[in-house]
Amino acid sequence: MIYDIEYETLPREALEAIQLRRLRATLERVHATVPFYRKQFAAAGATPSDIRSLRDLTELPFTTKQDLRDNYPFGMFAAPMDNVVRIHASSGTTGQPTVVGYTARDIDTWSTLMARSLMAGGANRGDIIHNAYGYGLFTGGLGVHYGAEKLGASVIPVSGGNTKRQIVIMRDFGPTVLTATPSYALHLAEAADEMDVDIRKLRFKFGIFGAEPWSERMRTEIEAKLNITAVDIYGLSEVIGPGVAVECREARRGLHIFEDHFIPEIIDPETGEVLPHGETGELVFTSISKEAFPIVRYRTRDISTLHPEPCICGRTLIRMDKVSGRTDDMLIIRGVNVFPSQIESVLMEVEGIAPHYQLVVDREGNLDTLAVMVEIGDALFSDEVRRLQRLERAISRNIKEYLGVTATVKLVEPKVIARSQGKAIRVIDNREKH
Repeated sequence: MIYDIEYETLPREALEAIQLRRLRATLERVHATVPFYRKQFAAAGATPSDIRSLRDLTELPFTTKQDLRDNYPFGMFAAPMDNVVRIHASSGTTGQPTVVGYTARDIDTWSTLMARSLMAGGANRGDIIHNAYGYGLFTGGLGVHYGAEKLGASVIPVSGGNTKRQIVIMRDFGPTVLTATPSYALHLAEAADEMDVDIRKLRFKFGIFGAEPWSERMRTEIEAKLNITAVDIYGLSEVIGPGVAVECREARRGLHIFEDHFIPEIIDPETGEVLPHGETGELVFTSISKEAFPIVRYRTRDISTLHPEPCICGRTLIRMDKVSGRTDDMLIIRGVNVFPSQIESVLMEVEGIAPHYQLVVDREGNLDTLAVMVEIGDALFSDEVRRLQRLERAISRNIKEYLGVTATVKLVEPKVIARSQGKAIRVIDNREKH
């Protein structure tokens, strides 16, 4: 089903007319109110009036996360603080946090986009949504919450953590839709099993998962363990939060980007050159309806591909592939580029391996080393040591064959790798300690 039949099924010509009108208004706004953009445009020799078509957007420079940090906390706001009703921020674990703001109209826009996303992913009025995304400065929890209310569904604002209590609530309240990170969804399934609760027999129909890259094999694992249809959702706080794009339950072949609010591009991450549809590169977004925090050509560091072909669900919006990784997550091991998602794909092809792993990068002498710790399932746990050692060597050979990098594989017993209530920690890089 489609929440907003008018905007989600527009002919391309009509959609692009809306995009251009909103883009030009946004550029005028940031040029007049944000000193950073005024300087950026001047350095590029461009003004908002120079943008006469969507193709002209490429004349403007990119915005990066470092630009947001350099203007911390409110230097990128395009609205006075009197009009800002909500402030969110990133965790700042890798540097200065990025801060974003919302006017009352922005909150309404965001709520509508999340209502669209939830309906596309299987939710409807009358559903009960168990929202296990974290509340607080992270945009996930409140984004889903306001979208669920806009949709007219019931929302359980359980947030992350208190996992055993969550299982009790799931059993007693009978939610029909689960929203969480994919890794936490699997953790919930494990916890339910430990409590002798058959999560597959609860009332869940759909799960809408995001905030971290996850593979198709992981989708299969989630669907099997929770007996649900798993749908991917995409967003980031710098652009608006969750609700930038979502898979439709009908096809689940790429995520529909809500182009009446965001203009996507794919660029070569090295050169910045815009790539044609169908080629893989870094996602770039321009928001065209935000008031407090518009952003122009923001480099997300997320790796994807854009597809313009029509979808069987009826939406005419362009689709993006599931994010396969991030350019800043890319590991260079002895000259070989490796993404955690590539390692995951190899691991998930092995029967009996659990979807919980960590990559530990270190340095011995002048050489980088890669160790892959991966949990085994209960079925393999009781196997003899020699067989497990053979399996470790086989996985190591597969990684070498498919990715061209040598890795030491260590199979560990179930529950050894720490579970996260939010985004899973996949990489531990110890090279900076040397």
